[in-house]
Amino acid sequence: MSGKYDFLIVGTGLFGAVSAYLLKKKGRSVLLIDKRNHVGGNVYTKNVNGINVHQYGAHIFHTSNKDVWQFVNSFVEFNRYTNSPVANYKGRLYNLPFNMNTFYQMWGVKTPEEAKTKIEEQKAEYHIENPKNLEEQAISLIGKDIYETLIKGYTQKQWGRKCTDLPAFIIQRLPVRFTFDNNYFNDKYQGIPEGGYTALIERMLEGCDVRLGVDYFDRKEELDALADRIIYTGEIDRYFNYQYGHLQYRTVTFETELLEGVENYQGNAVVNYTDAETPYTRIIEHKHFEYGTQPDTVISKEYSKEWQPGDEPYYPVNDTRNMELYARYKALADMQENVIFGGRLAEYKYYDMHKVIERAMEVIGEI
Repeated sequence: MSGKYDFLIVGTGLFGAVSAYLLKKKGRSVLLIDKRNHVGGNVYTKNVNGINVHQYGAHIFHTSNKDVWQFVNSFVEFNRYTNSPVANYKGRLYNLPFNMNTFYQMWGVKTPEEAKTKIEEQKAEYHIENPKNLEEQAISLIGKDIYETLIKGYTQKQWGRKCTDLPAFIIQRLPVRFTFDNNYFNDKYQGIPEGGYTALIERMLEGCDVRLGVDYFDRKEELDALADRIIYTGEIDRYFNYQYGHLQYRTVTFETELLEGVENYQGNAVVNYTDAETPYTRIIEHKHFEYGTQPDTVISKEYSKEWQPGDEPYYPVNDTRNMELYARYKALADMQENVIFGGRLAEYKYYDMHKVIERAMEVIGEI
């Protein structure tokens, strides 16, 4: 690895790949490195028996930003997949997000007026004016029955904390509809890249120098010397050697299984298990993201747990303690003249994919 580049990009995930593409388009030379042996970060998909498996959890692209939609479709064509998850509570199935199908399955109500009356009756029992935690927020939005059946157990498994100990803002954007509409997102555009996300990333990186299996911190001084500027997409606290302590995350582990001879395991790409007793939060059946007709199928059970150093960081725990700690690290980052911090880990923020792209466009536009 000799020579001089305009930019060293640490990480080949969505932020790094979009940045590399835009910089190369502007005539800048770019070297990307990644500690993993593949590109794509957490959106990486691996082909198993013709099925594109989301190795690090399900990713469903959605946006109302036409420029972003046209941008991603300039690399690969996206299909018409619509995210319509199903909830399994002790063997009973409910449609998500909360809509008239859910209300009919829960209470047998058939009109929006009946559903609203039922929810208002349950909310009135609790007299919640200013929700102080997630439980109060959920009940004030949707009532007791749906909270206890479809929110409480799932949320406590996902975050490893009681709902009364979680902040209300986590579910302030909870979709609640009084129509028979199972589409989880309200965005104008939605889909999955045909051929998987790896194909999307590889197209973005065409013509760029990429080195895989390279841990930036094992050779930081040597790598820094190869470029005038650095775009860093890893954990911000690791960059500064955890000098103020570790930021906290939730992490996810996966049990992925190829079921040979099973054409259709659960009939839906995403099934959430909302009871507290089932140890996993959901099962993903990957072929349904692309309307697969293969004779086999691949499923992944997802388990949420507390992050420990060495685990893969997934979801930032954006409570008061961690946000104060992040602010201290960000102050250090802002003092780095030749280093740009971007993406989910470097900004300690849970980004939807379209927001990562918007942010990368913004950052590169400022250079």
